[in-house]
Amino acid sequence: MRNEKEKELDAVYSSGTKATHTGKLGDHPVGGAVGAVAGAVVGSAVAGASQGALAGTVAGLPGMAAGVAIGGVLGALAGKGAAQTINPTTEDEYWSRNYQTRDYVSPTEPYDTYKSAYGHGVDSFNKHEGRPYDEVEHRIKEDWEAHSSERMPWDKASPASRDAYERLYKRQTDVRIRDEDVDPVE
Repeated sequence: MRNEKEKELDAVYSSGTKATHTGKLGDHPVGGAVGAVAGAVVGSAVAGASQGALAGTVAGLPGMAAGVAIGGVLGALAGKGAAQTINPTTEDEYWSRNYQTRDYVSPTEPYDTYKSAYGHGVDSFNKHEGRPYDEVEHRIKEDWEAHSSERMPWDKASPASRDAYERLYKRQTDVRIRDEDVDPVE
């Protein structure tokens, strides 16, 4: 049985929206690559340092090599997982279809009026690691104002940015609740 996320992704990819890459649905080469690099760096530092401390320089180099390999694989998997969780293309498609249902949007305003504010909410969710919006709103506002030379003022952008952020926050919270509800197999 297909879950809601798969149905949503199918709707995006069958809608004619250009994908950011070619490949199988669910592939996220950038997320995997970023995760691989980060994992390799951390893995090499941890494994190399521990091996080096225990057995000297000779064991330190093989330990570092093992750490790079293991850290790269684990980092790639983590990066792909994070990239699959939040797909900016999917979020943009969602908001382009649903923005007019929001109270802060006037019926004559095109999606492009709010597109950057929704994108800012998505980017902010990634940046602030899914913390509650109210906890980081001042930082989100500062980021908007620091990069908004041609954008709308924060008081107009804020509701759209909040909507995008809170949509992702709710999804993250719902996933955690479902994970907690699963009984372990004995």
